[in-house]
Amino acid sequence: MTQKSMMESVKEEIVSAIKGTGDIVNAVVNTVAGTLTNTIKSSGAVTASLIGALSDTARASIHGAAQVGGDIGAAAKGVIIGALRGTKDTSAEALDTIKATAGGVVRGAAEVAGNLGTAAKGAIQGALSGAKEMGLDVVDATSAAASGALTATSEIIKEASKTGASVIQASSDVVRVAIQGIVEVGGDVGSGAKGIILGALKGTKQSSTEALETISTTAGAVVKGTSELAGDVATAAKGAVEGAIAGAKELSMDVAEAASAAATGAVKAAGEIGSGVAEQVRKAVTGTIAGVKVVLKEPFKK
Repeated sequence: MTQKSMMESVKEEIVSAIKGTGDIVNAVVNTVAGTLTNTIKSSGAVTASLIGALSDTARASIHGAAQVGGDIGAAAKGVIIGALRGTKDTSAEALDTIKATAGGVVRGAAEVAGNLGTAAKGAIQGALSGAKEMGLDVVDATSAAASGALTATSEIIKEASKTGASVIQASSDVVRVAIQGIVEVGGDVGSGAKGIILGALKGTKQSSTEALETISTTAGAVVKGTSELAGDVATAAKGAVEGAIAGAKELSMDVAEAASAAATGAVKAAGEIGSGVAEQVRKAVTGTIAGVKVVLKEPFKK
């Protein structure tokens, strides 16, 4: 089956299923899971071809939901769950599945002029649900979804010949809405924030200075997104610092600098919300976290 015919087939199935049941999430879950199961059985899909199938299936699903006026966020959630069920993998490859599918979801949203943040939010909610179902680590699953979504967002903005500032703003908007998705489903906002920061670092693969800016900006977006839904801002901020520390270790960055960047971004964003929130966040992100002494600094500049 060619790429075009597979995408058209998935899109048509999604449209038919949604019209038939009105249940977007389950319609997408079942269609995506069935498509991927059949793809693997018929082709013995290796990693490279499976990643392509995941992305194409995700894009087609979003196109189908959009065609019938369905909720793109709900469709995105269903795509991630369906992809995990269809591949039936509980190993590290499941994280690659989440990442590729989340990227496809965001690209699909862009192609139908949908909101990228809404797509990313649904993808992260799907990753949380799928992680629990498949026995995956929730932080790792969140990180994979955030990485895929933010990588796709960055590529989409750059392809539109936008500036670096536009990429940062778009990514911040996606992060803000993504953390709200975790709050909405009653997820652990600390673990979610940690996963999002990890995902941002893995997805951007920037130089050291740019990575510190990404950490600071992402931590600020996490705080603002949590605050907008009256979530636990202090816990989210601390989770962001923990994510920066874990990411720095994994990417061989200066751990203290990364922790400081996250803490500084979180406190700055909290200060824009209110002095009381700023004090809560300041207390949460200073001192020793995950064995690292965290010190606040001025915002990082190039």
